[in-house]
Amino acid sequence: MRNRLRTLRAERRWSQADLADRCQVSRQTINAIETGRYDPSLPLAFTLADIFGLTIEDIFFPDRPPGPTDPATRR
Repeated sequence: MRNRLRTLRAERRWSQADLADRCQVSRQTINAIETGRYDPSLPLAFTLADIFGLTIEDIFFPDRPPGPTDPATRR
């Protein structure tokens, strides 16, 4: 699953450790999500969405090629 987590975190000038503290997970978990090695649990995805004030769909995207309904390609 692709995601915008690194970009959202960087926009706020948070380190991975800062975000991990807010989510009550390890820095390694945040790193694994950002690099696509780990897909978060649904509760963690909701926590991340709440922290950034977004929906889960605004942060996470399927691994399929972008199409006209993919939020990453919308203007």
